[in-house]
Amino acid sequence: MKKIFLIIASLLVTCAAVAKPGDLLKSMPVQDGGRIKPYDSFAKEMLEIVYGKTKFEGRNATEIVLTWMLSPQAWEGKKIFEVRNHQVLQAMNLPKDQRYFNGEELFANERFTLLRQELQAKRETKEKLDPYFQALQRLENQFFVFQEIAAGRMLKVAPPKEGDTWLAVADLPEHLQAKFLDVTKAFVTYLGVIAEKGDSSVSGKALDEAVAAFEAAAQAENPALYSLGGKITAEVHYNSFHPFRWAYVFYFLAFLVLLLVWALSKESLMTAAWVLLGIGFALNTYGFGLRMYIMDRAPVSNMYETVVWVAWGTVVFAAILEIIYKYRLILVAGTLVAAFGLVIADFAPAVLDPSLQPLEPVLRSNYWLTIHVMTITISYAAFFLAFGLGDLGLIYYLRGEEKHQAQIKAITTSIYRAMQIGVAFLAPGIILGGIWADYSWGRFWGWDPKETWALIALLGYLAVLHARYAGMLKHFGMVVTAVITFSLVIMAWYGVNFVLGAGLHSYGFGAGGVEYVSAFVAAHMLLVVYVSVIRQGRGKKATKES
Repeated sequence: MKKIFLIIASLLVTCAAVAKPGDLLKSMPVQDGGRIKPYDSFAKEMLEIVYGKTKFEGRNATEIVLTWMLSPQAWEGKKIFEVRNHQVLQAMNLPKDQRYFNGEELFANERFTLLRQELQAKRETKEKLDPYFQALQRLENQFFVFQEIAAGRMLKVAPPKEGDTWLAVADLPEHLQAKFLDVTKAFVTYLGVIAEKGDSSVSGKALDEAVAAFEAAAQAENPALYSLGGKITAEVHYNSFHPFRWAYVFYFLAFLVLLLVWALSKESLMTAAWVLLGIGFALNTYGFGLRMYIMDRAPVSNMYETVVWVAWGTVVFAAILEIIYKYRLILVAGTLVAAFGLVIADFAPAVLDPSLQPLEPVLRSNYWLTIHVMTITISYAAFFLAFGLGDLGLIYYLRGEEKHQAQIKAITTSIYRAMQIGVAFLAPGIILGGIWADYSWGRFWGWDPKETWALIALLGYLAVLHARYAGMLKHFGMVVTAVITFSLVIMAWYGVNFVLGAGLHSYGFGAGGVEYVSAFVAAHMLLVVYVSVIRQGRGKKATKES
């Protein structure tokens, strides 16, 4: 055990953010998207919009984005604009096997102006944009972001003497222009030293000094607007540390150890599994704490945050049920499901936006956001756990139910309890949502798609629980319904926002990932059918032999 703790400690120390000379630029406050954020976050978000990633050719966004403004002509031939949609590529007569293009290939293309007009006409209809028009809108955003940053109009770095809108680099008064010019000179020197692969510590310190001098001058303009406490530093740390990424690493390690316990009956490894799970859970919780501290709200305002929250809840419910029943299989399913959720959140930024954004006006009630959204989405965690257990159950049925009756019975009991927990949260969550709707929109219920699908999911799970209680569903029935019924949760959670895109819950709408989610659901439906056919065939064979 001591060796495990030493390995874990060394890993965390290695990944912890250590400030290096030149890093102060990351913490420079910038006004963007309705809030004050570090330049580090601004740069990552802008490069994500343009390039689809937070690094370009191994260089950090903090370095890349500033060079757009300092030397835009140097980027004329660089293929930094990402276009993934094949319809857009076809409409612009561009090769479909190419993903990145330079500005001239896209924005000097005679088709670009025509497509922008087509997009504007579509917007005027007030209809939901389909994937083609969403891709066009992203292309327009890419053009706007690069042009505005290059012109110095988008990077707002200093508060005004009066008012709330910060001043962009192009609009800075003369004395601040001089200070910012010092920053850019120190930055260019710093990049030059790095390019020559020399010791950048001296030039990094000079850059830090220039940034500190500019920040002091900017703060003197309006100290009240520039006093941000430790939130800027906390956000830079959050960006570099990636607590959720480390959380799924430890969840997966716990899963591997649990597999050994499960497959080899090595009960002595359970302590190590609990330690790894505990560290992953602590990192998951730490990530939530950072987001809450930075944004002053519950971290469940968008799809990304709810996915991470559901992963957290899955571990909680799995641990509770494991402590009660000691089946081991519960933790196996819980750790795998939690790791899967966090991996999806980490590797799908184009669909699940991980950036920290201010709340939409309708959500600006921390009380209702906390008790309604966190309650209703934590129910998804219990149903997700039941789904993971259902997958394990299908595996056991494939391996032969006669040999694994004890495990199948344990899985069935666990599924039943997980569904009960889910219903116990989903039902009050829907009622609380109705109360909030009455408070915000003047009606308790309006058959909005989000409301309707939440109710459908609740009724679906209630039907399963009643069928089980009445003896209509046996072990195999519970395993199958655990997998199938989760598709109702997927529709209520993802489908309404990303597929239907209709209703009063427009603040949660998004785009992308439909093909992957559909494939995920279809694959599990096919697995259920396959296991059912195999089981039925074995039953007929046993009947003939008897």
